[in-house]
Amino acid sequence: MTSATSSAPPPPNRTRQGVLFGLSAYLVWGCFPLFFKALAGAGSLEIVAHRVCWALLFLSLTVALRGQLGAVLRTLKDRTLLLTLCGSTLLIGVNWLTFVYAVENGEVLQSSLGYFLNPLVSVLLGFLFLGERLNGRQKISVLCAILGVTTLTIYLGKVPWIALTLACSFGLYGLLRKIARIDALVGQTVEALLLAPLGLAYLLYLSHQGNSSFLAGSLRFDLLLPLSGMVTAIPLLMFVGAARRLRLATVGFMQYITPSLHFVWAVGLFHEPFSRIHLLSFIMIWVGLAIYSADALLQGRRNRRKPQSRG
Repeated sequence: MTSATSSAPPPPNRTRQGVLFGLSAYLVWGCFPLFFKALAGAGSLEIVAHRVCWALLFLSLTVALRGQLGAVLRTLKDRTLLLTLCGSTLLIGVNWLTFVYAVENGEVLQSSLGYFLNPLVSVLLGFLFLGERLNGRQKISVLCAILGVTTLTIYLGKVPWIALTLACSFGLYGLLRKIARIDALVGQTVEALLLAPLGLAYLLYLSHQGNSSFLAGSLRFDLLLPLSGMVTAIPLLMFVGAARRLRLATVGFMQYITPSLHFVWAVGLFHEPFSRIHLLSFIMIWVGLAIYSADALLQGRRNRRKPQSRG
């Protein structure tokens, strides 16, 4: 495909579909605190175990319907690719567990902070591991994020480990998935295959001990725990649909919907403590994101002009 072709704007219908898919994915992710708050009473490990096992069932059916079972099998036979996916599986498992822990322990504000930090962490990881250069604006955006986290650390008297774990685990996860170069759905299915045995073993252990929340007489848990697999897998599929139809910059701007909603739920609904120092820290990070987004927008415009100048 020539550069002129790749820079052409997608058809209007395709763009509208992409926007719909992207908004839906990020809105669902943004409402995750509400969903997992409704599972209060079940342990974090139990919730994640159910999430993995039910997601595997849903993803396997989707892969089968799309005729991609062969791709999953080929991935499992590729040792190098499988090793990379083992690393990404560990990271996404840590991310899920940390997020559920944050929701259950009234730390949704840290979840919001973590996902606001994520794009800036990704920029830093690209610099450290992929040899990507940081221009002046990107350096300032990363510095703003560091100042925001440092300010909050000094105020709290402890490192905001939940936010940093979420940001770093998801940033490293994205880095490994970039290196892996595998279809998103196939990769997610393989990751679920790798995690599911551990999840199933833990669920069987809970059932044997009589401590399982599932099928223990609560209709709420019996409905929501299996549903956790679907709400894990469906936004991913919608995100993939959006990424294939939209420019990367458009998808990048949409990603701020999720932490913004987490912020609204944390402060407005869950009434988590939010001091002036919290606000100052968030403002520093928001400024960094604004600079980063403006830089991405400018670079995108320059890239779209290059093919035109050749003609």
